[in-house]
Amino acid sequence: MNPTLLILAAGMGSRYGGLKQIEPFGPNGETLMDYSLHDALEAGFEKVVFVIRRDFEASFREAVGMKYEKRTHVEYVFQEIADLPAGFSQPFERSKPWGTAHAVWAAREVVHEPFASINADDYYGRNSFKLVAQHLMRPAATMRIPEYCMVGFRILQTLSEHGAVARALCEMDDQGFLKAVVERTGVEKSNNTAKFIDETGCLRILTGDVTVSMNLWGFPPSVFEQLARHFTKFLKMHNRARETAEFFIPLAVDGILKERSAKVRVLPTPDTWFGVTYQEDRPRVVAKISEMVERGDYPSPLWG
Repeated sequence: MNPTLLILAAGMGSRYGGLKQIEPFGPNGETLMDYSLHDALEAGFEKVVFVIRRDFEASFREAVGMKYEKRTHVEYVFQEIADLPAGFSQPFERSKPWGTAHAVWAAREVVHEPFASINADDYYGRNSFKLVAQHLMRPAATMRIPEYCMVGFRILQTLSEHGAVARALCEMDDQGFLKAVVERTGVEKSNNTAKFIDETGCLRILTGDVTVSMNLWGFPPSVFEQLARHFTKFLKMHNRARETAEFFIPLAVDGILKERSAKVRVLPTPDTWFGVTYQEDRPRVVAKISEMVERGDYPSPLWG
């Protein structure tokens, strides 16, 4: 069974100042999603599911979705604040959805096959999609417990020159499986290292070889049951801070690892990640895409 690509495109882009999902970066107006979709289809993905907000459905379908509907099977799901496990209701003080793991869970009714999830506003590289596709198309019968996968990037390849970012720091065992993953905020570049302030107020320095997740994950459909359980735990734990708490994919995966109900294979990639957190990141991204097009890595226009 060929895998599905789940694209998380419901973000607000508050630090960037607009909807990065439909922002043109390529020489013919291509979005970063265009390059991800191109690489994913080349790698063997056969279905695309967009997780979006209901309020920009029409503009998203026109700017993005219609380009792919003749090339592959396309579906849309909505990430909504009130979409919660049984027994919970929307807090009146909550003004935005619940984070990336909630966005993945939103697709539970339309995704019934192995799938990869990505951010809509990131570039991951063609080899990254090939690695995930190969993992997802392996026979499931060989696995004693579910085996997820995650593409790992070196942290210095993922930082912005223009401000702090959130990054999921990964710890692996000797066999290349994920032992723990922790979402850190306020991570900044510092010469050839990275730094952040931890929850105790202490400055932490990270070497450039630290592996991070940039939200390119591979899952079997059974993950939706796991996410429901951990989302329920999350909501109970954050009962008094539900207006700001975020249910991130790394948080959910780390909980699953701790209870040993799945394993996560880390897939190191030779590709360079890039994305736009701030407006000041835009010229660098445009230049990198232009360089790849001139080198012949991608046709221009991307979709003839």
